[in-house]
Amino acid sequence: MIGTIESNDLGDYLHETEELDFGHPVIQRKAAELKAKSLPDIQLIKEAFEYVRDEISHSWDIQSKRITRKASEALIHKEGICYAKSNLLAALLRCLGIPTGFCYQRLTIGDHPDTGYCIHALNAVYVPSLARWIRLDARGNKAGVDAQFSVDEERLAFPVRDYYGEIDYPTVYSSPNPKTMRVLREHTDCLAMYRHGLPTEL
Repeated sequence: MIGTIESNDLGDYLHETEELDFGHPVIQRKAAELKAKSLPDIQLIKEAFEYVRDEISHSWDIQSKRITRKASEALIHKEGICYAKSNLLAALLRCLGIPTGFCYQRLTIGDHPDTGYCIHALNAVYVPSLARWIRLDARGNKAGVDAQFSVDEERLAFPVRDYYGEIDYPTVYSSPNPKTMRVLREHTDCLAMYRHGLPTEL
């Protein structure tokens, strides 16, 4: 559930950054493809979300060692963990003029606390026609994970289990969390990073 909005200025959720590099030609081309469909804002957001969710593989799911960080890298290589995929969705939507931010959860890496914890990234998107924010999780679906686009009821990838010490952080941030970006910069093997290198708290 969305709680605090880090900035009341929607312009702060439209900036280009090093990771959200929507000036890159590959991002520009994809955004232009989406814009050319002349869709209402809700449908445009849905199309962008489903593209990142379904067409950009989660690196762990495909057991890839490649690490992507920038939005353009995730799009070029068609893969990334949730940190890179949320960067890509934010970059595409910001390129289309739709304010997009970042939200986080603290989850167990596996099914139980003895597998350890990690920070999971997702997006919050401001829907102009509704004048409110919604949260979307483009992590990528698989058995047991069924994230969907919804403007009414959140349908995220993972339910937060309080009894396991999991946390749903309510803030919408304007930039990716520095800890999440640091691990992507500092590691060279995605599988090793995923097992042992992800931040465990914001």
